[in-house]
Amino acid sequence: MTDTTIDPAALETTVEGYFATWNEPDADRRTALCHEVWTPDGRYTDPLLDATGPQAIAEGLGALQSQFPGHAVARSTALDVHHDRVRFGWQITAPNGSVAFEGIDVAVVDQNGRLASITGFIGDLAAS
Repeated sequence: MTDTTIDPAALETTVEGYFATWNEPDADRRTALCHEVWTPDGRYTDPLLDATGPQAIAEGLGALQSQFPGHAVARSTALDVHHDRVRFGWQITAPNGSVAFEGIDVAVVDQNGRLASITGFIGDLAAS
């Protein structure tokens, strides 16, 4: 389902920028990228990080990069959009090319397609 109130091209650009923040090794550039894609009070939360605001998110991503040197994050699915929500899959690849982690993110975007929040989940859901 696609919501036509969110410009698909702007949303693609935002999500591409989001992944660029994960992979940017330079702290100043990563912070600048976070300011481009996140709202001023945007919040990122997953099992490893809970940060609010572009500066804190950039710092948290830098800390995670130092824990997983040489790893790269990439989107693994199309964007699934409705209303102001978007979900997408991702993978973290180790330096040897193996998939170290994978999961999904569920984002809320503002009217300009910037990230207001992301909740990240690692791995598959367990069967009931």
